Amino acid sequence: MAPHLDASTVKPLASWRKVMQALVTGHGLPEAQIDDTLLRRGPDALLSRSALIDGLGSLVKTATVFPGNASYGRPTVNGSVSLFADDTGELDATLDFHILTKWKTAADSLLAASRLAPPKVGEILIVGSGNMAASMIEAYRSVWPDARFNIWSRNPTAAVELADLSNATAAADLQHAVWSADIVSTSTMATEPLILGSWLRPGQHLDLIGGFRPDMREADDECLARSRVFVDSRRTAAHVGDIGDPLKSGALPHVEADFRDLATGGFCRVDPDEITVFKNAGGAHLDLMVARHLSDLASA
Repeated sequence: MAPHLDASTVKPLASWRKVMQALVTGHGLPEAQIDDTLLRRGPDALLSRSALIDGLGSLVKTATVFPGNASYGRPTVNGSVSLFADDTGELDATLDFHILTKWKTAADSLLAASRLAPPKVGEILIVGSGNMAASMIEAYRSVWPDARFNIWSRNPTAAVELADLSNATAAADLQHAVWSADIVSTSTMATEPLILGSWLRPGQHLDLIGGFRPDMREADDECLARSRVFVDSRRTAAHVGDIGDPLKSGALPHVEADFRDLATGGFCRVDPDEITVFKNAGGAHLDLMVARHLSDLASA
């Protein structure tokens, strides 16, 4: 029977730097074949993502997104993950959906920030108060342990609770908190922009995580127009609102680079005063890279 990798298996083995390196290594392999299927029923969604990478195998990750669960104190996102062998196609492992999502999504943004953040990071703003917000604090703190963390949420009580658990401060004024931060990281379910380009100042890095559908936006067009914009994958990012909309309207003329450009040095900050934006669009190819890494650690 294939092993199941859960928090108790992964936590003693994984580190943010190792998972980031797995993403770098994975993008040096042949380009992934990927496919997504999105089904919707009102606000609810079923998203299935699959990937195949020669040398790593294949993976299918299925997520359900039910925003109404929050009112019952239940996770809004649930799902399952299956990892298959590269040589035989047999089931190698199943992985806890939330654990894989945590490591993949946070490492995705952390890898980008390690290349795009300003030279000195003294303050980081987390916009959102869910599980991913907590993961981003943990991930960012692994690289910038001395940075101050502020948390803003449309649910002020949740922001205070997460701040108390994370040695952070709850922010009351979003505009002021954005202006003062060196890194702004958003992980929300917003369908209208929360971050306005007029709030940004030179030298900042904006990390957009939450929007995964065409109708979801966390930043307005001015954010994109004022910035050098990077994505994890041009293919996946083109289908989410924060990138697809401004590309279509012309507000965003082009995307600077994606993770396929890591090896050539094109994925980097070139001016300490420029504003950089990274859209974390995700994708099953990233899940596959991280899942294979975690599976290899567990079987070593």
